[in-house]
Amino acid sequence: MKYRRILLKLSGEALMGNKPYGIDSEVISRYAEEIKTVVSSGAQLGIVIGGGNIFRGVQGADDGMDRVQADHMGMLATVINGLALQSSLERIGVQTRLQSAIQMDKICEPFIRRRAVRHLEKGRVVIFLQERATPTLLPTLVPPSAPLKFRLRLSSRERG
Repeated sequence: MKYRRILLKLSGEALMGNKPYGIDSEVISRYAEEIKTVVSSGAQLGIVIGGGNIFRGVQGADDGMDRVQADHMGMLATVINGLALQSSLERIGVQTRLQSAIQMDKICEPFIRRRAVRHLEKGRVVIFLQERATPTLLPTLVPPSAPLKFRLRLSSRERG
């Protein structure tokens, strides 16, 4: 095993496949199988997932929407994608946890570094929601992915 702990950035656009928007079930199933292979090799895997296939906060703001409201909508798009990826992974036997920068206790856990690391150590895939979508909203609460990499002591950071 080359890397012990990996952070994968999976864009929302990657989930669309050839569709104009949304989630292509064949694409997300293929990603789930590839993720299962990585986890089966013994690597610990965290995933930062985007929401651009559903809504982009920057685009909403550019179109005249209030920037904070647009960012909130973009964050909700990441939650939708995270739930879809979690479902695809658990359907094939991969244990997962969703962690969010925004409190949504009925859907996912809050991001707590020690909890995330413990999940990774137990072999669970941790899907991080809203990790980059809040530059104007919560800059001290929601760090960009590079500090997340540092805080989780990752061996590699990959983009998909």
